[in-house]
Amino acid sequence: MPRSLAQNIKQVRDKIGGVRAALADIEYLCSGTLHMRMKVCGKPGCRCAQDPQARHGPYYEWGHMIGGKLVHRMVTPAQAELLQHAIDNHRRAKQLMREWEEQT
Repeated sequence: MPRSLAQNIKQVRDKIGGVRAALADIEYLCSGTLHMRMKVCGKPGCRCAQDPQARHGPYYEWGHMIGGKLVHRMVTPAQAELLQHAIDNHRRAKQLMREWEEQT
């Protein structure tokens, strides 16, 4: 095997090893999107009806696909923080998988 080919194979294997290591470090994965919403309550006397800065919230809503349908679910601020981390990890994992595929 020519030396340059052997070096190329070693480089590819090293890059794939880096991708595998990065994937192994990921703990939580979750697809979907997290939205923060501020809402108007609908009471005519409430100041949220006149002042956009006085709206109620923040409320967190997680949107994801189940059985081909988009489903939204309200989550607590603590859940939202963990979900955002898991969603970021999911996007990173997909990117790493694309890199792995390009290398092979």
